[in-house]
Parts: sequence; C-alpha cells; structure tokens
Amino acid sequence: MILDYSYKQLLKVAVPMMISGFIQSIVMITDSAFISRYSTDAFDAVGNGGLLYITMYMCLMGMGDGAQIIIARRFGSNQASRIGRIFGTSAITNLILAILLFVLLYFVMPAQIMAYSKYDTLATLQGQFIQIRSFALFFAFITITIQAFFLAKGKTWVVLIAAIITASSNVLMDYVLIFGEYGFPKMGVEGAALASTLADGLGMLFLLIFLLVSEEARNLKLFRNFSFNARSMRELLKVGSPLMLQGFLALATWTVFFIWLERKGQFDLTVSQTIRSIYFLAFVPIWGFAAATKTYVSQYLGAERSEEIPIIQRRIQLLTICLLFVSFHGALFYPKTLVSLINPNELYLEKSAEILQFIVGSIVIFACISVYLQTIHGSGNTLHSMLIELATVFIYSFACYALIVAWEVDVFWIWSVEYIYFISLGGLSILYLKTVDWKNKKV
Repeated sequence: MILDYSYKQLLKVAVPMMISGFIQSIVMITDSAFISRYSTDAFDAVGNGGLLYITMYMCLMGMGDGAQIIIARRFGSNQASRIGRIFGTSAITNLILAILLFVLLYFVMPAQIMAYSKYDTLATLQGQFIQIRSFALFFAFITITIQAFFLAKGKTWVVLIAAIITASSNVLMDYVLIFGEYGFPKMGVEGAALASTLADGLGMLFLLIFLLVSEEARNLKLFRNFSFNARSMRELLKVGSPLMLQGFLALATWTVFFIWLERKGQFDLTVSQTIRSIYFLAFVPIWGFAAATKTYVSQYLGAERSEEIPIIQRRIQLLTICLLFVSFHGALFYPKTLVSLINPNELYLEKSAEILQFIVGSIVIFACISVYLQTIHGSGNTLHSMLIELATVFIYSFACYALIVAWEVDVFWIWSVEYIYFISLGGLSILYLKTVDWKNKKV
C-alpha cells in the first residue's frame, strides 16, 4: 500500500527526518562551539577534516539512496518478496565500499593533506582527526543500509530516534573528551573525532537491534531472504552508483573550496568554517523532504500513478519554504547571535554575520528546486541526475577558482558561488524534467 500525499501524511513522513537533521545540525553547532573555544587551529582542522570524512561518507549514502529507491519501488509495485535480496546485497556492497574508503582515509589522506596544506599545524591536526574518524565508516555502512529500508517504507521515526541517540551522546562525549572533564584526558581534536565515532556506533546499535525485532523484518522474512544476489547488485549499482558519484562530487568540490580558502588565508578559512557550521540548519527541511520526495516518487511510479506527482511536488515545495523560515530565519534577522554561538571571537564575528545574511537567498532557491532533482532520483534516472550534478559542479568549480585563486576577491563575494551552484542545479533539473521521458524508467 502506497503513502497518500495529504499535507498531514507528507509531514508525518518528512518531519522525523527534519528533526533528525535539526538534531545533527545542533550537534555540529555544539561541536564547533566546543572546538572553537579549544583553539582556532583545532576549529579549522576539524572543519576541513570533517569535510573529507563526509565526502567519503556520501559514497555510502549514495548507495543507500539507491537501495531506498529500489525498495520503495518494490513496495509500490507489491513485490515485497524481493526486498530481502536487495537489503542483503546493499549491506554487503556497502561493507566492501566502507573497507575501501577506510583504507583511503586512514592510510592515504594524512600524507596528502600534508602535501597540499599551507599550514603544517593544520595539516597535522587534520590527519589526526581523519584517522580516528575513519573508523566510523564501519558503523555507517550498517546504519545507512537499515535507514534505506525504513525510509523506503516511510517509517522515518525510527531514523529520528537513532539520530537523538547519536546526537545526545556526541554532545556529552565531545565535552568530556575535548576538554578532559570527569577524569578523562584532554584530547582536543582527537577527542572530537573519537566522540563522534563512538556516538555513530551507538546510533547504529539502536537501529540494528530495532530491525532485528521489528514487525517488518518478520513479515518480509528479511533475514531469511538475506543474501548477496548478482541481479540485485546490478540493480543497486545501476541506480546507486550514479548517486554515489554525485554525492562524492558535490562534497569533494566543497572540500576543494575550503582547501583553496585555506591557501588564500586562515582568516577567510575560519570565517567560512563558521558559516559552514550554521549552514546545515538551512538544510534541515530541504533534506527532510528530499528523503520523502524520493520515496513518494518511486512509490507512485511503481503504482503507475505518475500524473499525481506534480501535486506532490507543489505541496512539498510549499511545506519546505514554510519550515525553512522556522529553521533558518535567524540567519536573516539575527545573524550575529547565531555566529557568536559558534565562534565568539570578535575578529570573525562581523564578516561571518554579513556572509550568513547574504546567502539566505541561495537557500530559498535550493528549497524550491530540490524537489525537481529528488524527483529525478526517485524515478531511478540516477545516471542523468549524476550528469546534471557533474555539469553543475564544473560551473561551480570554475567560479570558485576564478573568485578565490585567480581574482582573490573578498571572502564575502566568494560566497556568491552558492547562488551560481543552486541556480545551475535547478535550471538543469527543470530542463531535464520538461524535455525527457523520465516517468517510464524501469527499476
């Protein structure tokens, strides 16, 4: 049975994911607030090192999104008996990918950071952070596989509880391990990495236990049908690998953006890392409805009710804009207050607040156009969405290079690249949906 698209049901599916995203944003803000009060070098190192980890994590997330789309399509077309094979194949594929990404982060990246970084102190701290944080990939592959299953079913509150467990434990352990409270050693950057990794493990443990005792696992005989299946792997790679590459490209490009900022100067880097820490508040409703959009589009295409998708899109856009105002209005009306929560240093306060207020318009654009990109994802046309992302990333990278490296403009105007990115992404997505027969993709 597919989900209905009443406003109440849309909120029921999306709100748990939004609360989950909000909690993660609060954790990021708390992490940044703690580490900025430890030292500016540590703050910049954790920011850049965290982006490297998230870039690798997005590879796993792309495969998880692929599994979510396929499983949702099976629910929509009443082929639930095939879900166990898809689930098992997704888990094993993500394990292999996690091992490869771990090797890259733990053994290769620290030396690469030392090679390209302008500041040796920052490079050393980043390497320390990355080596500890890389172990979280082994928790992430399990978490993402289980999340994909529950998101495809529309049971998003389970993911919310896992996020609460992860977030609350992360904040507590951050305080204890960064500053060395309650008898623990003062670990600084390494403490921040260890706290986040252990918190990810606790969230994963909850999801795994819940799945083992869940009604869905019993009714679908999920573990009885758990297997690695060549056909399911081909399906997963066909849908998920473009999403994996797309997520990697998007975050890798942002990582390069911050590497170029570091080489331009540490002031610009610190200001921009402060903005990044707050930025994710804006994505709370957007990412919450992104997961909902993929599930709805895939289910309705599976049920051969594609004519109702435009209604779903409009309702999601309206709800996203309304909830964006709730989560991110502070950036427009009291940006200095938000910035001071992250980094109270007067040296960075004024410039950070100006930039935060400036980029609000780009987030509104993203809130409107995100539903179109997610529709392409949900339809299973992930190769085409990857090409759209690739074209957008090329435009974005060219703009970043011109503003940061070639022209060396003020950091305020450097952040105008966000408008370039979202307008390009939205324009290409809309053009695709209007000119290509995307509704008949078989998944």
